[in-house]
Parts: sequence; C-alpha cells; structure tokens
Amino acid sequence: MPQSPKPYTSLSATVIAIAMAGRRPAPVAILLLLAAAFAPISSAVRPVSDAHRSAAVELFAPSADGSFGDLESTYEAVRTFQILGLENYKSLSGKACKFAAENLASPGSTTKDLFHAVRISGALGCAVDAGVYDGVVARLKAVIQDTNSLLELYYPVGGLLGIKEQGHNVVLSDAEGTFHATKALSQSDGRWRYDTDSAESSTFAAGIALEALAGIVSLADAAVDPSMMGVVKNDVVKLFDTIKSYNDGTFYFDEKHVDATEYKGPIITSASVVRGVTSFAAVVSGKLNIPAEKILGLAKFFLGIGLPGSAKDCFNQIESLSFLENNRVFVPLILSLSSKVFSLTSKDQLKVEVTSVFGSAAPSLKVNLVQVLGSDSKVITSENKELQYDLDNNVHYLDIAPLKIDVGKYSIVFED
Repeated sequence: MPQSPKPYTSLSATVIAIAMAGRRPAPVAILLLLAAAFAPISSAVRPVSDAHRSAAVELFAPSADGSFGDLESTYEAVRTFQILGLENYKSLSGKACKFAAENLASPGSTTKDLFHAVRISGALGCAVDAGVYDGVVARLKAVIQDTNSLLELYYPVGGLLGIKEQGHNVVLSDAEGTFHATKALSQSDGRWRYDTDSAESSTFAAGIALEALAGIVSLADAAVDPSMMGVVKNDVVKLFDTIKSYNDGTFYFDEKHVDATEYKGPIITSASVVRGVTSFAAVVSGKLNIPAEKILGLAKFFLGIGLPGSAKDCFNQIESLSFLENNRVFVPLILSLSSKVFSLTSKDQLKVEVTSVFGSAAPSLKVNLVQVLGSDSKVITSENKELQYDLDNNVHYLDIAPLKIDVGKYSIVFED
C-alpha cells in the first residue's frame, strides 16, 4: 500500500480586529487563512471538482455528427469522462465502437490507429470479433520484430496489452529481446531516444519507453531478467534528477534539448512521465526510489493548471491525477480548510480536510498542530496539539481560542 510522507505543513494566517459601527471596537479576531498544504501542496490548489467536470463536457463537445475527430481524440474524451464519473461517454458508445471496429478491420490502419482503436474498445466494452483481434495481434507482433523505433514498439506493445486486458490470450514470445531493444534507446540521464538515429534524447520519450517496458513485462511468458529491471529502476531515479521546480514546491518535467517539431510542452511531457513511471512501478518488484516531495509536486503541478484551456490539456491533467491517486510509489494528499474566516470571540474551530487529488476521503491519519509563527517568524507557540477527528464529516478540528494569538499575521504548521 503506498504511504504518504510525513512533511511539515505551513499554514499562513492573518488575524485582524474588526470595529462595530457606533460601538467600541469589539474584541473580535478574524483569522483569514491564506494557504494550507501537505507540503508542498497548498490551499491555492484544490482537488478536482465539479468545475473540472463542466469544463471537460465543454472541451470535449462532439461535432455535429456526434464524433470527436480522430481515434486519439475519441479515446481521450471517453477516458476523461470515465475518470470524472460523467455519464456522457455512454451516449458515445455506439458511434465510437463502430469507429474503432472499422479501423481494427482495415488493413490500412497504422499501429497508432490500432493502438487507439483497441483502447476505445476496451474502455467502452465494444464487441470485437475474436478473428479480428487475431489479425491485429499478428500485425502488431510483426512490427515489433522488425523495428528500432520507440514509437513502433510503444504502439504495438500497448495494443497487444489492451487486447490481453480484454480477456484474449496474448503472449509476447521474445519479451526479453523486446525489452532489451527498448532499453537500448535509453540514455545516461534517464531520457530516451526515439530511434537509433536520433541525436537527442527526450523526456517525453522516456515516459512512453517506461510505459512500453511495463507492457512488455505484462505480456511476457516468463519473468524478465531482474537485473535489467533494476537498471531501469535506476533510470527512473536519473530521470527524476532532471525534474524542474518552482519555489512553491511545484515539480514538472520539460524537454532539455529537442527539435522544435518534437517539443511537447510541460503538461504533455509531465503526463508522459507520470503515465510511464506509475505503469512501470506496477510491474516491478520493490519500490522506486523517488522522493515523495517530487510526487507531491507533480500533483500540485497538475492541480495548479486549474481549469484547462484545451481538450488535450484536460485529458492529460485528469488522467495524470488518476495515475497519481492510484500508484505504488506515494499517494499525494491535500490539506484544505472548510472555512477561511474564523472568529476568536465566537469560539470558532479550525477545521481541516484531508483528501485525495479527486476529493476522496484520505485514509485514517492524525493531524497535529506543531507550531504557530508570527509574521517575523517568531515562535508564538510550539505546543504539539492533535486535531480531533469528526468521522461523520471527515474533518479534523481544533479550538483556536487556546492558541492565544492576537491581531497579526501568522504561519501555522501542521504535520500528519
């Protein structure tokens, strides 16, 4: 079971006095809590909400004929709706399944077409004739045996894995050879080349390579060489050494040196790495040596997008958060406040919610207030206070009056 790290969490607060009109200034203190986080995620970053669902429906609006364009866009729409729990995808099933079936049966379909068609069929539970899949399996295996291209390994392996996950018997007979062929494209810094002729390595390519390697392991009829798996685990560590960051604890991946035509941008690049790393973590024994704060920082990056501006960004945001919420490395949690305004005279309580990136209740844990700091960083109190837990409302709470704080600005520090 993934474990959450135990970071200290800094919470900024402002305490002000409010004067009542026509009366003496009442001794009222209002706490305006400005930020809350399981480091490094802050309250400025909120879990996925209904606003994201509304944005997804708008961004993935079908055309007049009910389609989403190409196979890739169709899959991304279906996948996004399913992760967000939207029923919209059900009305798309008939047209999408027909679209996928036509491409699966067509001899002119590329490996990329077949890959996305298989994924659509799997996501929607489309009925595909076993004979059609037998033909697709043969075509994809033939490509794997005769290529030195990462993408021409990635798409066939992903397609074969998708067919296997739909209940068909699919085995990659030379899985170890395919594993070695994929690994041969890796570079010393954890990035990957797209093929043997590529001069530059790519972070995006590293993500799809790791995803392909995970697929190869799943398709193998015998265990892949453990020493090779260990080498790839080290590659992951090196890849995370290249991660970029902001001062607020946000982490993301971007390309270092790639041709302009291959540049994907930080959202797509980060999504590729998240997809690849979580996929590989699911098939390798032991744990990947990835610092927890970097996983948390990636979650902050994707949540920090807010409401995405394009369908592609929406898909990458939502799917990446889904992978981060269900992975074998670390599960990021968000600490947020049910209210940002508190009155000392009314004996208000500080109420803290701890949730997943999708707003689900976090596993049972303790939340402690360990320190209150003034605006000059002077310690006001360092008495460790455990917040009480309201199981019915999934809220941790603490009376604020005993904190003995006055008008001013404060940072409140928590730990889980």
